[in-house]
Amino acid sequence: MSDWRRADTEWFYKAKFGTFTHYLADSASNKKAVGLSADEWNRRVDSFDVDRFAAQLAETGSRYHFLTLGQNSGFFCSPNETYDGIVGKPSRLSRRDLMQDLANALTKVGIRAMAYLPARAPALDGRACEAFKCPPLWGRPKIENGNAEEVDRLCEFQRMWESMIREWAVRWGESLHGWWIDGCFDPRMYRHADPPNFRSFAEALKAGNPQALVAFNPGVGIPVISQTEYEDYTCGELDDLLAHNNNRPFGRFVDGAQFHILSYLGEWWGGGQPRFPDSLAVNYTDYVTSHGGVVTWDIPVRGDGDIPEDYLRQLKKIGAKCRETAASPSG
Repeated sequence: MSDWRRADTEWFYKAKFGTFTHYLADSASNKKAVGLSADEWNRRVDSFDVDRFAAQLAETGSRYHFLTLGQNSGFFCSPNETYDGIVGKPSRLSRRDLMQDLANALTKVGIRAMAYLPARAPALDGRACEAFKCPPLWGRPKIENGNAEEVDRLCEFQRMWESMIREWAVRWGESLHGWWIDGCFDPRMYRHADPPNFRSFAEALKAGNPQALVAFNPGVGIPVISQTEYEDYTCGELDDLLAHNNNRPFGRFVDGAQFHILSYLGEWWGGGQPRFPDSLAVNYTDYVTSHGGVVTWDIPVRGDGDIPEDYLRQLKKIGAKCRETAASPSG
């Protein structure tokens, strides 16, 4: 019998809503990663004003914030000796530890820092994929209706990836309150009694803070699910919210995990103009949270860490509604 116990999600539930930013080499400052040098990436990361960003978020009422550490390009906004030891130099990891600096700034204003990371090596960085022994997801043969033993578990890769994660988790310790892990699209890779598996993955993520919340993304889908007992909340990635009219959270938990959804306020992830009228964004958030769920809104951010005014306005209205319902006897 498993002795695993999920982390306490009470603070997350009471937060009601939070925010998320795609701070990536191929989107930050509306620039592309093609031809990007390590020096230019470092200049971008160095320009991020964490104190101003934290102050802006504090005005909105957001109680937690996710920062992307990196994604497909191989450029990450935090140094990691384990990663560089595997991939080699020159490094695409920033010299500045933006995650730690942001966590420190957010803590000062009462906001919890959380991190986004893919479950696989950066697909558009061939050098990293080869070093980690992790071919891009779209380059692997698909097995239909197979069992877990037929899936390539990529054990060597997973052990290296967990060791890299563990370095970050231990360094940030209790200043990091959670993780959103992308790309766990085939849970059969992780559903095994022996490691590497969902449990060893979660243990690496929680190495510096056993109460850090963890979620493994199965991809966009309805209904929102929890795919393992080793996650504390649902990733809940959604795109077309208005089409998902059967997504009513009937309770706070989904198979023991805190119900949570993540979607974007803009026209796409990390960009565009606000796609919803203020009233719709406010009332949708209220609808989900009134049924025990938590909502995270992805918002654009400029390369220096400034949030566009249209999004600040909308977030402030969402935050005001959440404070109103929390203060009411039935909230």
